[in-house]
Order: sequence, then structure tokens, then C-alpha cells
Amino acid sequence: MSDQANDLPNGWKGCLVVAQSSEDPYLAPFTGGGRLASSFVLIPRSEPPRLGYLSPMERQEAALSGLELLTPELLDMLRWSREGTPPDELWANVLSRALHLSSMSPGTLGIAGSLSAGLITGFSARLAGEGWFFEPAEPWLDLRRKLKSESELEGIRLAAQGTCAGFHRVAEVLRQAEIVGGLLRWADAPLTVGVLRREVALELCRHGLTQPCQNIIAPAEEGAVPHNTGTDERVLKAGESLVVDIFPKGRLFADCTRTFCVGPPGRKLEAGHRKVEEALELAESEAKVGVSGWHLQEVVCELLGRAGYPTPISEPGTTRGYVHGLGHGVGFELHELPSFRRHASEGEGQLEAGDVITLEPGLYDEAEGWAVRIEDLYVVGEQGLENLTPLPRSLDPQDWYS
Repeated sequence: MSDQANDLPNGWKGCLVVAQSSEDPYLAPFTGGGRLASSFVLIPRSEPPRLGYLSPMERQEAALSGLELLTPELLDMLRWSREGTPPDELWANVLSRALHLSSMSPGTLGIAGSLSAGLITGFSARLAGEGWFFEPAEPWLDLRRKLKSESELEGIRLAAQGTCAGFHRVAEVLRQAEIVGGLLRWADAPLTVGVLRREVALELCRHGLTQPCQNIIAPAEEGAVPHNTGTDERVLKAGESLVVDIFPKGRLFADCTRTFCVGPPGRKLEAGHRKVEEALELAESEAKVGVSGWHLQEVVCELLGRAGYPTPISEPGTTRGYVHGLGHGVGFELHELPSFRRHASEGEGQLEAGDVITLEPGLYDEAEGWAVRIEDLYVVGEQGLENLTPLPRSLDPQDWYS
């Protein structure tokens, strides 16, 4: 995230991020990996951010932020707790104290975060009596965290390494699987989606990663609906497509997709896979500093359209062929800026050095029961893209070990 604290929108005295935990994607960039419960960050104009936390048991975690701390003692938390102050009033008192300690005079604050709507409404009304008013701060913060710091890039790299290990485990299991009567067996039992999901989870756990958004392991017609996660009980079959999309989180997220097929693939699946590989290679060659995400979507749609596949540009709303956007930013959220949307502003959609993005062309045909998606994760640099998930792209898991 940008370290500038004085680029606040005109008219704001500062910005306030409030959250129930440091897992909040708007609070997490400020906490240095520290794990906190109810807490907040206050960003006064032209001054560094300050981190406020409500429990003295979290003082060491709060110190990991490296920020000036507004401690429970400074915020007079013992008093509010001892008096049984209602939650919205407690928050109003704490924030009023924080604003006073920061020598901020009443006015407008940007606000973001994940406290309940009732709490935010309650303390906002109380602080309005002191002359404080609030405007949404998410758009400003989204732009501010678009470019990743070195420590944030390191967090994404670590998540990407674990993601790659998860894919190698999938490929290994599929390589070892036997075809019996057209079905896959592994470890003397039917190989199901659920078994593969378990193996992925174990590998990611070994790398200290969680899956807060789950994953996608979707065979054949299930994979042909892009957000279908796959049915755990489904036994995998020879010759069918298997879309595997893994997007785990350490401190930050990673994201990667491969499509596998055990046994000879059908003609349309094989042709679709070749075309998706070509589309991804084209997008990689076009992705440079100063290019918009929408431009990359356009060139991929042109390529796939010429090959006879419907696209969101040639057939808006299509559920067959290429049906989605080409990519997205990745960081403290799985989907963040830069945006690949047509109407994204220049600040939202233009690639800059330090962005982290995915590129993920795909082709889908639910009626014929096959799907292909290939996705990699990249850091945008002045000299081009750095691929953080440089895995094989072959359908055949045997090729991963040749």
C-alpha cells in the first residue's frame, strides 16, 4: 500500500478504518500481520496513521504494525467497560478520544471497515453531535492499496508458492490414478472431488495457508459453470475436463487455475485447451505498464471470437464459450484493483508497476460437458510480467513429471 498519508480527498480531516478484526481487508494493510480483535486505524491529514486497539492483551500484536499506538489505556477503555457502556456509545467514546488525542478538529472523515451497520450508524450519530460527519472511504483506500509494497509482495509470493505446491499435489494424485471401467481410482478407492479437495487442503496447511473462499475442483459439466465449486461425492472420470482453481490466503491471497484430463481428451476439449493457452500467451505479451485491463479483455475476445467462440463482447451475457472477464487484481482481497471492466477509470484500470494481477481466459460448454480455464498470477513490472505461478499448463498430469 502507498505510504502517503496526505493524499486525502479535499474536504476530509482524515480517514477512519474500523473493524471487528485485523482480517478486514481495509484494516489489514496497516497491521503488519498482527492479529487483533476490535480495532481501528486513524489517518489524520498530513500525518502518519495511528492504530487503536481495545484489549491490553493484544499489545504485542498491535506493536507489529510499527505505527503509533492508541492503547486501551489512552482510550480510557477500562472506564467504558467498567460502566457497562452500550457498544455504540463505547465506540463513540473511544473514537472521540482518539480524535482528541490526534489533535483533530471536527469536520468530515472518510470511513471504511467491517463493524456492523448498527454500530457504525450508532457511533456516527453520536459523533455527529460533536461535529463529525462521514463519507465512504472504500474507493480512496482501494486505489491506495492497488500498488503493493515489498512486504506485501513477499506475502503474495509465499501464498503463490503454497498454491503451486497444491497443484503439484493434484497432478501427482491424478498421475497415480488408475482408470477402471472409465472411472478413476486412487489409493484403492474411487477418486472423488472430495478426496482431491482434502489433498489440496493438507498441502496448503503445510504451507501455512487457509482457504477462506474455499476452492473450485469441478469436473466436466460442473466446471462449465465457472463458479461451480464441484460436488465432493462426484467420482472423476477418464477423458473429462477437471477445472482446479485454488485461491488460498496467508497474509495476502494468491490465485491460480489449471485444467486437467486423465486419459485421452475429446477433440473439442483438446482444441479449446490449445486456444485458451494461445489466449493467455497473447494476454501476457500485451500486459505492460500503461495498458488497461479492458484492452487485454478486448484482444482476448478478438482472438477467441475469430476462432468461433462466443465472447462477452460479441454476445453479451453468453453462458457458452468465453463468458467472463480476463483477470483482476489480487492482494488483501481475492478480487481488487486493478479492474478489467470496460468503464473502469484510468486509476482503477490502468496497469502500473507494483500491481499484482491474474490473467485467466477460459472456454465453457455446459451442454457438451467440458470446460477449460488457465490462470496465472503476476507482478506487473517496468520490463513486463513476473509469473508467480509458473506451473505446467498441460491437460495431462503425466506431462508435469516428464
